[in-house]
Amino acid sequence: MQQLITVLIIPARLNERIRMERIEPAMEMHQSLVEGNVEAISGRGWHVFLNDRAIHIPLPLNPRAEVLIREAGTPMEDTVSGTAVFLGHGRSGTDQDVPGHLLSLAERLFEARLAA
Repeated sequence: MQQLITVLIIPARLNERIRMERIEPAMEMHQSLVEGNVEAISGRGWHVFLNDRAIHIPLPLNPRAEVLIREAGTPMEDTVSGTAVFLGHGRSGTDQDVPGHLLSLAERLFEARLAA
């Protein structure tokens, strides 16, 4: 059994709360959360999984995830749609817990308490 990791989930719909969850770092789990095949955007020490067909389906825009990605220092030209799942980079490409600095930034940006 794989070790669980902590991820930050930012739903596209603004009436759904931003939350942390402990999940198995398996592709099937990521696909379930983003409701389809995943694509990744990488930042410093973290990455975010998104639905790779979001603009074709179309899924609702996700302005909170877009703001977090940009505020965390990753330039983007495209918009972000659908549920976003943030997690950390592990050694040799493995997924690990979402970094604390990203959680702190999300708490400040969205005035949300995320830490347990």
